Amino acid sequence: MVERWFGELTTKKIKRGAHTNVQNLERDIRDWIVLWNDNPRPYVWVKTADQILASIARYCDRISNSRH
Repeated sequence: MVERWFGELTTKKIKRGAHTNVQNLERDIRDWIVLWNDNPRPYVWVKTADQILASIARYCDRISNSRH
């Protein structure tokens, strides 16, 4: 879940921002953390483990037969 949280931070604040220096980047990250902590949302798995594993198996099959 930590990786997912950092993914949210990266997508919603770091990639979308135009930071001209490290201080601006740090300020935006800290501001985003404050907002997140004011309204925390738990991550909810929407697929079963079997569905996830089946999806990974399909992906592995697709890339192993790509002939590249």
